[in-house]
Amino acid sequence: MLSHSTSCCVVGGGPGGVMLALLLARKGIPVTLIEQHKSFNRSFRGEVFHSSIMEIVDELGLINKLFEIPHTKIYSAKIDSPHGSIVLDFTTLRSKFPHLTTMSQSQFLEFIVSEATKYDHFKCIMGAKVVELLNEDNKINGVKIQKDGEFHEIRSILTVAADGRNSTISKLSNVSPTELTKPIDIIWFRLPRHSTEPEYMFNRSNHSNQLNMLACVNRGDYWQIGMFIPKGSFKEIRIKGMENLHRALYELVPEFSDRISSLNWDQLSVLSASSSRLKQWYLPNLLFIGDAAHTMSPLGAVGINYAIQDAVVVANVLSAPLKSGHVSLKDLARVQKQRELPTKIIQAYQGVMQKQIIDPILKDKNSSIGFKLVKRFNFLRKLIVILVTSGFKRVRVQ
Repeated sequence: MLSHSTSCCVVGGGPGGVMLALLLARKGIPVTLIEQHKSFNRSFRGEVFHSSIMEIVDELGLINKLFEIPHTKIYSAKIDSPHGSIVLDFTTLRSKFPHLTTMSQSQFLEFIVSEATKYDHFKCIMGAKVVELLNEDNKINGVKIQKDGEFHEIRSILTVAADGRNSTISKLSNVSPTELTKPIDIIWFRLPRHSTEPEYMFNRSNHSNQLNMLACVNRGDYWQIGMFIPKGSFKEIRIKGMENLHRALYELVPEFSDRISSLNWDQLSVLSASSSRLKQWYLPNLLFIGDAAHTMSPLGAVGINYAIQDAVVVANVLSAPLKSGHVSLKDLARVQKQRELPTKIIQAYQGVMQKQIIDPILKDKNSSIGFKLVKRFNFLRKLIVILVTSGFKRVRVQ
């Protein structure tokens, strides 16, 4: 029988969810992880891991095993525009891991879950969809799931919603976030990478046409590319034809001219990018973390970073209450109090960067004063590196 009781039910097998499950299991706390997909073997929008994540994994004694997964270390990022270039140097970080790390998110998730399965207190249910919250006496006492056509109940002291930006738990609990930035779209695709090409990641922009800004992330044998476009404009781009998109890419990344012509519509996907945040991250016996509590824009690729830091704080703050068998609203408020300010700061930074850098380029306007200041002052570039890679406050495993 899948129906059972546990101390903590974590809904969503993303980075934050799996990390929280591992941390609680290590502390001897019964935890059940529920993931609606049958496996982690699928495409993910984010595969950039910051130095703060590597430090957390290192604190768990797992960094050497993690680095057995194929990965790429990125030590700098370059932003090219018609008005100059900016280089962000990650080697200036005071960290054992002064770099970004790109690796398959599916392999990362499988690795963390495999470590969690070593503990008797951990249970993972794959291919299960949450269909109902168990609500008694105005408290969430777990979830009802559907798996293989059958329904089961998972009763818990605490339910954690770690199920992403389209959170099922948010819909079932009738909570919705406040939008913080104007949404934009990103055309997401890959191009082969030659071994002789630069190892850094880079942004490139010009004033040629509507398709005038993209980001390229080194993924070893391929480039993961995101092209920024105005919200809702992909239909118009399709009407203009693939040749028009090819021409834009030839102008933006002429060094990729030998492989652009092979790109077709089937290789493209469109992602909506926006930033939002819940006013209150909790209800009685229910807590939201990661994208379920605060979605991030793609600027800085910080979504995984902040979701995992949320998980660490949850484990630090709520382990004792979970062991006692009761988690109060005050306990849940402590989690939000510790994580809300760092989240607000990074989202404010993302909002400024979108307004100062992305929007002017997409609207074919001159670069803003913000871009010019960052280009001129080295301390601003260092501040951006610290803010993006480590956050406002570093989180440590207790």
